[in-house]
Amino acid sequence: MYIHKYYILMTKPMSIETDIKQKKFRSAYQRLVINLVYTSNWIGYKQMELFKEHDLTLQQFNVLRILRGQQSNAIKVSDIADRMLDKNSNTSRLVDKLLAKGLAERKSCPSDRRAVDVLITQSGLDLLAKLDPSLEEWENSLSTSITTDEADQLSALLDKLRTSQKQII
Repeated sequence: MYIHKYYILMTKPMSIETDIKQKKFRSAYQRLVINLVYTSNWIGYKQMELFKEHDLTLQQFNVLRILRGQQSNAIKVSDIADRMLDKNSNTSRLVDKLLAKGLAERKSCPSDRRAVDVLITQSGLDLLAKLDPSLEEWENSLSTSITTDEADQLSALLDKLRTSQKQII
């Protein structure tokens, strides 16, 4: 009987109502917005647990991924800011922290002496290479909750939501 109850608890889906202890929402759209914010924060906390042991924040990780994506080509801080997932990040401060940790380096911008180009260092690449398997494992663990088709559908719906709101504003 105990195993049966445990099995039921493990297969019963959680809901935003249960997680935040709220019985009712004003509308389906309010529930959606709150669920998106809550889930986004939940994902962020899960990622922070992984980065914490490497003295890295989500935003610093995002900058490192952007720098790695440049494939040894320098990039301006303003261009990094344009590509950040968190648009409220202080990109200059994040870059300074990565420089202090030896994960990035500055180069003079030949076309604009006032601008600073940033490159990822080998230490930065090594750290990302160390983090990649754990991140991939965690991302793949999502397949126990939703299928690839559902993940694609959810992504498409989120893209549609952002696209429609950009046109309104």
